[in-house]
Amino acid sequence: MVKLGQNFLADPNLLDAIVRDAGLSPEDVVLEVGAGEGVLTERLAEVASQVHVIELDRGLEPGLSGVIGRPNVNLVWADAVKYDLAGLDPAPTRMVANLPYAVATPVILRSAFELPSIESWSVMVQKEIGDRLRAGPGSKTYGAPSVLIQLTGEVRQVRKVSRTVFKPQPRVDSAIIRIDRTSPGPDEATRRLVRAGFAHRRKAMARSVDLAIPGSLRAVRDGLEAAGIDPGIRAEALSPAQFAKLSGMIDLAADD
Repeated sequence: MVKLGQNFLADPNLLDAIVRDAGLSPEDVVLEVGAGEGVLTERLAEVASQVHVIELDRGLEPGLSGVIGRPNVNLVWADAVKYDLAGLDPAPTRMVANLPYAVATPVILRSAFELPSIESWSVMVQKEIGDRLRAGPGSKTYGAPSVLIQLTGEVRQVRKVSRTVFKPQPRVDSAIIRIDRTSPGPDEATRRLVRAGFAHRRKAMARSVDLAIPGSLRAVRDGLEAAGIDPGIRAEALSPAQFAKLSGMIDLAADD
């Protein structure tokens, strides 16, 4: 369990607060990644019409006997980073989870892009991850995940969570973040541009993109100039909206 980066919540009041903060309705279909001991799953199943739970660690199966038999719980033994999320039926409308630290960012981003049906996320993450997703341009923690998730929805921290409420106790503090979808999210071209722009963050954005996508230097520089942006700017200085605008103005080189 520790190797898989999951720490179990031991505070029933906090578990109740997570479900309450999620604002679930009886019609909601919830996606939970990381079942742990099933204590959050049980609470979600009491409120939502369906709960899809994706868990990687088969060693947790004996402790999940209480939720496996529930008619509205679909327990999937799989790696959420690789699993076909779009195949979940019925499609999730909310994501509520105590996410394993190691996969929190990719799972949030994958669910945002592959499950347009999700309207909101209420997830426990390492506080550093939450700060990164909420970060603004110019911040040291601002990066590709910040831009991509902010082009999908509004991100806010709901509450800080002390490490003492977990077992085993992690070495870092956590936070519950809420993301409310405001758009379908960035298209594939924009996602590619953003990731390439931050691939070499100490370099000017156009150079960074060119290193990741050879042959794109001129197109990015021309796009920046056309948008009235300094062609020597670094990715960390561009807002999410500027990335989206720039993506619509340039045609990047073919995949390398």
